[in-house]
Amino acid sequence: MEEKYIICEDSLEGIFTAVYDAYALREGHDRLHVQVGEEDNYRLFATYLYSRPDTVKTDKVVRTLKSRLGEEVYGTICRAAASDDSSKGDAVYHTVVEGITAGSGRRTMENLRNPYVVRTFELARRTANEEHHELEFIRFQELEQGILYSLIGPKNNVIPFIMPHFADRLATENFMIYDEGRGLFGVHPARGEWYLVSDAARLSEEVLQKSHKEQQYQELFTLFHKTIAIRERRNIRLQCQMLPLRFQEYMVEFNKN
Repeated sequence: MEEKYIICEDSLEGIFTAVYDAYALREGHDRLHVQVGEEDNYRLFATYLYSRPDTVKTDKVVRTLKSRLGEEVYGTICRAAASDDSSKGDAVYHTVVEGITAGSGRRTMENLRNPYVVRTFELARRTANEEHHELEFIRFQELEQGILYSLIGPKNNVIPFIMPHFADRLATENFMIYDEGRGLFGVHPARGEWYLVSDAARLSEEVLQKSHKEQQYQELFTLFHKTIAIRERRNIRLQCQMLPLRFQEYMVEFNKN
C-alpha cells in the first residue's frame, strides 16, 4: 500500500506539529512517517505531505503527552527530538503511537521490543550525555557591558536543557549562551525568565568585546592551567576520552592565543 511521508521543520515545534497532522489524517500509522527535512531521493509509490510549525497544534500535543505519558516520557521524547539524527522524526512519531494508540502510557519507554522506542531512547540518551558534558565544560566570559557570554558548538540542540540549570544558579546575572551551529541564543535577563532567540542578525565583534578584567583573568587562568601540568604524567589519549576535542576549542584553558 502507498506510504505517506510528512515532511516537517527540524525543531520540536515542527516535529510535534507533524505528529498532530499525522493523527489528523486518520489513516493506519504503519503507512505514515514523519521526516525531518527534505530527502535527496524521493521514494517510488510514496506520497509526500508538508507540515508547517503551528503553535496551537504543538501545545495540544504537549498537553496530551504530559497527561497520557507523563513528564518523564515527555522529557525523553523532547531530548530525542533535539538530536541531530535525521531519523528522529519517525522515531518520535511512532513512539507517541506506541504510548497513546497502543496504550503503553507511562511505561512506553519500557517497551524495548518496539524498534522506534529503542531508537528514541538512544537519541535521547545521546542528547542527555552531551547536555551533561556542556554543564561541566561550558565557560562564560564577561563582556564590556557586564553580560556573561558563552559560545558552544554542540552536535545536538542542548540549549533548552542547559538553560534552566544556569538560570537557577546565575539568577541575578545577565547571561547568554550561543549555539553557533544552529544560530540559537539562550538569553537570561537578571532575575527574569530565560528565552530562546534565533540568530536573525549575528552579534558584531564590538558587542562581543571582552572586558579588561576578563582578559586579565583569562590570561591568569591559562597560565595557571599550564603551570600545574605535570609533563611526565601527560596523557593526551586519556584527556580526550574525558574531555573530547570538540569541547576543548570552546574552553579558555585550551586557548592557544
